[in-house]
Amino acid sequence: MPTEVIMPEIGETVVSGTIVKWLKEVGDSVSMDESLVEVATDKANVEIPSPAAGVLSRKLVEEGDEVEVGGVLAIITAAGEKTEEEPADAAAKDEAKERTPEPPPQEKAEGVEEEEEPREKKKPAAADHEQDTPSEPAESATERRRAKSSPLVRRMAREHGIDISTIEGSGLDGRVTKDDLLDRIAKKEGARKAAPPSEGRKTEKPSARPTEALEEIVPLEGMRKAIAEHMVRSKHTSPHVTTIAEADMSKVVALREQHKEVFRQKYGVPLTYLPFFIVATVQALKEFPYLNSSLEDDKIILKRYYHMGVSVQTERGLMTPVIRNADRLDIEQVGQALESLARRAREGRLSLNEIQGGTFSITSPGTYGAILSTPIINQPQAAILGVERIQKRPVVIDDAIAIRPMIYLCLSYDHRIVDGATSIQFLQQIRSLLEAGDFEIDICL
Repeated sequence: MPTEVIMPEIGETVVSGTIVKWLKEVGDSVSMDESLVEVATDKANVEIPSPAAGVLSRKLVEEGDEVEVGGVLAIITAAGEKTEEEPADAAAKDEAKERTPEPPPQEKAEGVEEEEEPREKKKPAAADHEQDTPSEPAESATERRRAKSSPLVRRMAREHGIDISTIEGSGLDGRVTKDDLLDRIAKKEGARKAAPPSEGRKTEKPSARPTEALEEIVPLEGMRKAIAEHMVRSKHTSPHVTTIAEADMSKVVALREQHKEVFRQKYGVPLTYLPFFIVATVQALKEFPYLNSSLEDDKIILKRYYHMGVSVQTERGLMTPVIRNADRLDIEQVGQALESLARRAREGRLSLNEIQGGTFSITSPGTYGAILSTPIINQPQAAILGVERIQKRPVVIDDAIAIRPMIYLCLSYDHRIVDGATSIQFLQQIRSLLEAGDFEIDICL
């Protein structure tokens, strides 16, 4: 029996994924759990394994296509088993129907009148042989080319006013690819620039602009597209409010400077400021549980476990791997977990367990020099904390001006769950923990 390859549930908030790359081709043998296709979501790029051993007999989606969770990606058959002619899903059935040629005139139902063209028109002359008449109706060919193109290609064609059916595709089975479309756009722009001015119209004086293109089309696809959709969904779901507090980092800065060299020697990872923020945040969450919750229908789910999502910048976009049970870890363990997750996130080697299930998130735009931000909540969480750049500023202490390393803590929260007063108290608790600097670090070699 054929086995369907289904788009799995990848994360709590993931409803679809974009096909990035097929790792197997039709006719290839596959083993159970062998990777078939790479899928991009707003969490990570994930390789989908084969649910059975056999042969990849049919691919029902192409690279660039977006597939909802539960959608059929491909068909696996046993070695030697014939592929069923009937496709596994409605979209494939429609495509197969479009590929079926129209029956010849003599096989059409009786009583259907059809005007026949003169025979001399049906048989083109030898001089006209280069313009072969299509073997299938024009409308069928048009729909086939449109069906074969990806959503990205169809959208770009609409934006540039190009009919896909007029393009001869270079892809599989005549599929119109992005390169095919870009070639047509370039030819269209070249023809427009080369066209002579209309009679009676005053010719414009040539500009001194450079000849190279002044605009570049960058498709919104893959992980970038998934992140964009997730961010829009979050803003539409939660009424965002951002509250900002300021903290004096003098003791934390001094503690890190004192121990960072020995810390690296003992644990093999750098001692950054982020572990201090994570430990302080987890302690504050225990006192303000509504910040560590989610809203499901008309119920608030308070979570007594603390899975901290931490934003990591990668070449493919921003990812948020999760440190699970962060309340059970000390500064050293948090530092090691951060280094491991960040490295594997950039290498694209995170497991599903490491990119889902977060209960609260921390993002650190201060790493890149930002001093204020309004982060977007990672659904379905209730809040996210943005830690900004630590910079020395003049502050008033005991009626005297002093220079201190200060930082802004920016908390965005779901106002359906968290009130303003609660958010301020939560931030003040984090501030108190940071300014006290009461963090234990094991540096005994």
